[in-house]
Amino acid sequence: MSTDALEALTSAGIAATSADSFGPIALDVPPESWVAAHEVLRDAVGLTFFDFLSASDELKDGFRVVSHLADFWGGSHVDHVLVRTLVPRDNAVLATLSELFAGANWHERETYEMFGIAFEGHPNLTTLLLPDEFEGHPLRKEFVLASRVAKPWPGAKEPGESDHAPSGAPSRRRTLPPGVPDPETWGPRPPGSPDPDPLAPAEAAATPARPRRAGAGGERRTRRQPPPAAPPADPPPADPPSAESS
Repeated sequence: MSTDALEALTSAGIAATSADSFGPIALDVPPESWVAAHEVLRDAVGLTFFDFLSASDELKDGFRVVSHLADFWGGSHVDHVLVRTLVPRDNAVLATLSELFAGANWHERETYEMFGIAFEGHPNLTTLLLPDEFEGHPLRKEFVLASRVAKPWPGAKEPGESDHAPSGAPSRRRTLPPGVPDPETWGPRPPGSPDPDPLAPAEAAATPARPRRAGAGGERRTRRQPPPAAPPADPPPADPPSAESS
């Protein structure tokens, strides 16, 4: 199925590429061929079932929009294909699929609400899940979860901070809850101060862990070996037999 889908797209003049994913095969297409690719997969390949559409925030690379199409045949056998495209962050606009798949209507409204991606030609691109007075797009990585700062973090207190803890008990280093950036990177700022980079906290969280420290010359230090044990001492010589014993 994946080979047939890729060949059908390339035969239609769409610059599609395939990539491995954690589930079904993924086909990457340019944003300008988004609707045409889905039309080819539906009519020429037989992927007539539209499952879902969503997106992921790729920081400075933009937003990756993904749809899941399927084809049921041979009883319980199902073929799956993911279709993906990348839209720029500063112009997150993509053509709607609602004229090809009626089920895309709801999913595009949700993606517009959560990521701020506009779907051009959508018949009713309005709020779906959030209240009308809500500001921002919660699934963008620069969205600040300010309520986690305004309200105490739920759950037990840190070690040593409990009312029943003994005096002088050790406590762990304070860490920010997930989704809360450093206070220096968000919130009210003095007049005239430069605005912080909204993606800086998300990019810092996406940085891989620091590698283990190496020794001199870039080589890893070897573990110190214990000194070799001393050989056992020779036993003292036995006393010679006495005359009485003979």
